[in-house]
Amino acid sequence: MNDALTTDEFEALAEIGRGIKSRKVSPCVAKHAKHLNGLKYIAYGRNGHIAITDKGRQALVLKRCIDGLRSIASNPLAKLDGEVATFLGKKGHISPRAEGGFAITQKGIESLADIEAIK
Repeated sequence: MNDALTTDEFEALAEIGRGIKSRKVSPCVAKHAKHLNGLKYIAYGRNGHIAITDKGRQALVLKRCIDGLRSIASNPLAKLDGEVATFLGKKGHISPRAEGGFAITQKGIESLADIEAIK
C-alpha cells in the first residue's frame, strides 16, 4: 500500500465500505471522495452512488491487520477480529498463547519495525 492515506481518509473509506444508501454523504466522505476515487479505492456507479472497490477493501483489511499487530505488540491479551487473527496467523506474524491471547512472532516484530520505519 504505497498510497499514504490519512486517518480521515481511512474513516471515509470505512464509511463507504459499510454502505451508503443515499446520494447524500457525510462531510468526511464528501471531503475525501475525489482523492479516494483518484486512487481507485472507490468508484461511482451509474446511479451516482459511491461504492468501495476491491482495492479499497484490501486497504481496509491491511489497516486492520496493522492495527491488530500493533495492539498485540503492546498487549498480548488484546482482542482481534477473526479475519485479522486468521490472516496474521497464516502469515506467521502471531501465534496463539497457551494462557490466552496471541504472541507476536519474530516475523511480526520485523514487519512492525518495517512499518514503523516507513512512517
